[in-house]
Amino acid sequence: MKRFIYLLVFTFSVSSFSQKTIYQSATFNDLSENHKVLAILPFDTLLDIADFDDLSAEETAGLREKEAYAVQNALETYFLKRKKKKKLSVEFQNIKNTNAILEKNGITYKNIDIYTTKELAEILGVDGIINGNLRINALISEGVSTTYDFMSFITGKSDYGKIAIKISDGTTGKLIWKYENTITRKSGKNTIAIIESMMKKAARKFPYDKN
Repeated sequence: MKRFIYLLVFTFSVSSFSQKTIYQSATFNDLSENHKVLAILPFDTLLDIADFDDLSAEETAGLREKEAYAVQNALETYFLKRKKKKKLSVEFQNIKNTNAILEKNGITYKNIDIYTTKELAEILGVDGIINGNLRINALISEGVSTTYDFMSFITGKSDYGKIAIKISDGTTGKLIWKYENTITRKSGKNTIAIIESMMKKAARKFPYDKN
């Protein structure tokens, strides 16, 4: 029995380490050579929450949008903190300015997906775009539990979802960097903490660090 438990712990420990994936394009250096300013966009969000089945489409859309902008804010907060500690080769457009420019051009969370990366970069006047996908089964912006029992860990119920953070070149529209990770109860108690924890794990491979 003990061997079985140890095997389970080992298996899921290995699994937890394999949840993080980082991709960097072979053409990253060439495409990002002249990058000076990046814009962070609200994330494409999918709510997989059974408790919300009774909500109207409008109410669900409002919650999706809330979580999408919470990730945008959390990423800006993280990058501003990181710039104070370590030099980065790029600046990040103030998200208030980003959202205001988008709104002035009739671009909202509801229709932003019909625009290409090149179009958005041109409208925002930036060299690259940071956006991504968020799929969650809890409202992480409102705070989530960071404790779990052993069985919850084994059954996967300790996971709150997945996130993919992408950086694309504004001139070509090509994806040049992507970071995917599972959001678990160890990730943090809210969006700010979760993004900070996850980005710290990717920090050594963040491509805009000045050597």
